[in-house]
This record gives sequence, C-alpha cells and structure tokens, in this order.
Amino acid sequence: MNPTRPRRFRRTVAVLAGLVAASLVLSGCLSSMIPDAAPRPTSSKPADTGGVPAELLPYYEQTLDWSGCNETFDCTTVTAPLDWSDPSKGDIELSVIRHRAEGTTEPTGSLLTNPGGPGSSGVELIRDSVSFAVSEPVRRQFDVIGFDPRGVGESTAVTCYDAADMDAYLFDIPEGARGTDAWADELLERHEGFAEACDANSDGILPYITTENAARDMDLMRAVLGDEELYYLGYSYGTFLGATYAKLFPEKVGRLVLDGAVDPSVSNLDVNVTQGIGFESALRAYMADCLTDDECPFRGSVDEAMADLGTLLASVDRDPIPNADGRMLGADSLMTAIVSALYSQDSWPYLTLALTEVLQGNADIAFQLADFYYDRLDGAYIGNQTEAFRAYNCMDYPAEGTDEAQTAAEATLAEQAPTIAPYWFGPDPCSVWPYPPTGVREPIAAEGAAPIVVVGTTNDPATPYEWSVSLADQLSSGVLVTRVGEGHTGYNKGNPCVDAAVETYLLEGTPPEDDLRCG
Repeated sequence: MNPTRPRRFRRTVAVLAGLVAASLVLSGCLSSMIPDAAPRPTSSKPADTGGVPAELLPYYEQTLDWSGCNETFDCTTVTAPLDWSDPSKGDIELSVIRHRAEGTTEPTGSLLTNPGGPGSSGVELIRDSVSFAVSEPVRRQFDVIGFDPRGVGESTAVTCYDAADMDAYLFDIPEGARGTDAWADELLERHEGFAEACDANSDGILPYITTENAARDMDLMRAVLGDEELYYLGYSYGTFLGATYAKLFPEKVGRLVLDGAVDPSVSNLDVNVTQGIGFESALRAYMADCLTDDECPFRGSVDEAMADLGTLLASVDRDPIPNADGRMLGADSLMTAIVSALYSQDSWPYLTLALTEVLQGNADIAFQLADFYYDRLDGAYIGNQTEAFRAYNCMDYPAEGTDEAQTAAEATLAEQAPTIAPYWFGPDPCSVWPYPPTGVREPIAAEGAAPIVVVGTTNDPATPYEWSVSLADQLSSGVLVTRVGEGHTGYNKGNPCVDAAVETYLLEGTPPEDDLRCG
C-alpha cells in the first residue's frame, strides 16, 4: 500500500455545477427581459465603521464606484487586504455585481449570494442566471449581489494551468493499473505538478485563499454596500462560508439562509465517505426511475441494473473509449459524468443518453456532462473553478487520519456504495500542496446571532441531508427546513413550501417553524 493514503479528488461540494445547461441558459435569457429597474446612485456610502481596527479603516471606509454592466446590472470592485491579520502584505480585488431591486427605489438592503464550490463564480451566477438564483419576490425587494470570492473568477484569482495542461491533468488515463503503487505514484506526481504550477502562477496568494478570509471579505462588502447587518443566501459550500461569517460576526447577522449545508465539524475523510454514500443513493434513485422508461439501457431490478452499471465502469476502466477530440473516456471521467448528472433530477435524461451511448462505444455525451462539471466549453475553461476549489480545500481541511482510518473508510464505502466505491478514492492532492492548511473542523454555534435558516434536501447527493440537520443543530439560532426530494439544494426549485418559508424570512424577517418538512 502506498503510504500517501488515497483520497477522492476532493470534489466534495460543487454547488449548482451539474444543473442542466438549458436551465442556466434559460435563466440568463429571462434576466435580460426584466424591465429596467429604478436607477441607483453611482457610488455607495459605507455603513458605520465603529469598532473597526484603525489599520482596517481604509478598507471599510472605501466608497464604491458602480458602472452599468447592462440595463439591470451594475459592477464594481472592492479592495480587501490580502492578509486580514497583516494588511501591510498588500491588497486584493473582489469583483462584485449588483442586480438592482426591481420593485422599489428603496430596497430592504443588499442580499449577498454565493453559489458554492468553493470556486464557483457568484458574479456569473447573478449576471447569467439571476432568476435561477433568487425568486421574483426577492428580486423586487433586494439589491441582489453576486461576488467572486478571493481566488475566484474575476477577483484576484488562483491561476494554475492553461487549457491543454488542464485537459491532461483531468482526463489523461494513468498508465498504471488502478490501485497499484505505480498508479498512485503517477497520480501523486500529477498533483504535485499542478500544485507547483498554482504556486508559480498565482502571485503569492495561495496561503490566503481560505474560507475565514473570504468571510472577512464578506463583512467588508456588507459594510461598503451600506448595510448594518448581513442579508445572505448561500448554496452548498456557500453554507460553510455563511456559517463561518456567523461564527466571526454573530452580531452582524441579519437574515441568513443556508441551502444544502456543509457540516463544518466533519473531517475530510468523513466528507468523502458520506458524500460517496449520498451519490450511490442518488444513483439508485435515478436507476429506479430509468427502469420505468423504455429508453433506459438497463433492465431488471435496481440491484441488477446497478451491477450492470458497475460492469460498464469496469469495462471502460480496462478499455477506455476514444472521443472525437482525442480524449479517452475511462472510468474516472465516466464517474464524473454520472456525478454531474446526479446534482439535478432534471439532468437524469441526459445521463440515460450518455450511458446508452457509452454502451454503444460513443463517449460524446458523457464528456459533455464531465465538461459541464469542470466548467469546460469548446475546449476552454470558462473560469478557474477547479483551481480555486483545490486552493480552498487544501487550506481549509486540516491533515488528518491514519492508514487504518483510511482502510476503514474504504471498507465502509465499499459496503454502502459498491458501484461508486472503486472510483471514489485516489492519492490526496492536498498532501503535496505547497502550504500547510490553516483551517479547523469544528461545530459552529454563532452564539448571539439572529435566526439562521438551514434548508436540507432528503436525497441530496452532494451535501447529504444529515449535514443540514447537523448544522441546524449546531447553530444556536438554527432553524431547519426539510425538502423531501431529489437533487442538490432546495430553494427556488419548484417546492412552494420551501420557497414560501425562505421568502417570508428574507422579505419579512419571520423565520419558519423549526423542523418544517416540505413534501
């Protein structure tokens, strides 16, 4: 056994990646048809800066200059310290977009949003899909704010590989047989090359790409936007960002909604196992649905169909399928395609098409799903989601575990997720990251904070429901809303009960009853 303790490639919580592309495109089109909103000032006056340390006052007292992005959006940048503990180390820039409140010239305030990842672009979400991110009643009352956290997208960003090198890193088939020392050594060498490129090309920012720093950036944005309290809607990883904010600034918590929660107290090893089991559960739900359709490429019971899918994965692992662009579809890329489609029930028909074609020796649709997962389009990477994801997770998750714990975790996954387990673990890329982690894994209580609404979906594969239950229990003011259903996250997904609970809280400040269950 190679001593590097294999881990899944830490793709633990990627919010909204995996939603069907058509939904995102449609949302973007709808946002462009919204009537002109009321004009806004071209500058923003900061909120009261009482209690801010003197060395941080220049940041909190900055005035934002907005410029129009199009008819309904304004854009600006916020300057933040690279190192919040030592502002003398220099500055970074944070890209911010504002969708002006549609129904009033005096909005309730700014509603900051985060789509997750870590590494997903909040600017892109609001610019292209604002109606997907928040409902019409919320858009009428709030200035909806999207931002790219430090290290992400249009903010001061982590930079690693060009498209060709990224393709090789993500898609090349290892020469060694899966599970052998040669296979593990080859993958670890790739991770090391990637980490070295990130360090060389990111201008010294890697040690400061942490969720705690991003939460402090969010308080800065709250202040310079002119809000005394934070109104916030965070999805998936965005729940960890929001909970971290509440831990650091409980007295500044206004109305926080955390949808598809990450449990801040669990280790990376536990995250991997729990999420693997979650995706197996979602895959079984997909398979049960697929078997009711004549177009499904599988037959028999769910257990029989899952066994056949396992055989298919093993087949492409032995004999990868060539794609027209030169890439080879092996088991890892096929698993990425499967995971991508399981984020949203709307994507299940695409998974059926992909698996049907793979059985016929065609990899095209499977690669489309995998590309969507990695934010890849026509051979180019739209953002730096993969780079930022790695940077945050390697700094946020402390090194932990033993070989015995890893072996036990693999055994648990093999028992409870037998289809996924053979392709879920690999050498830990963070073991060769150039900087040691600074994050901690511990419960977050946020004593003194206003009510914080946590939304969990019962068969969410990416952020399993038990994490939402746990976070709501940890938070001293946590209120749990349960959506009974499939897919990742629960708000604005067509469940009137969930939507009403969230909107009533955001718009009126009245939290739902705790343990509200929405069928």
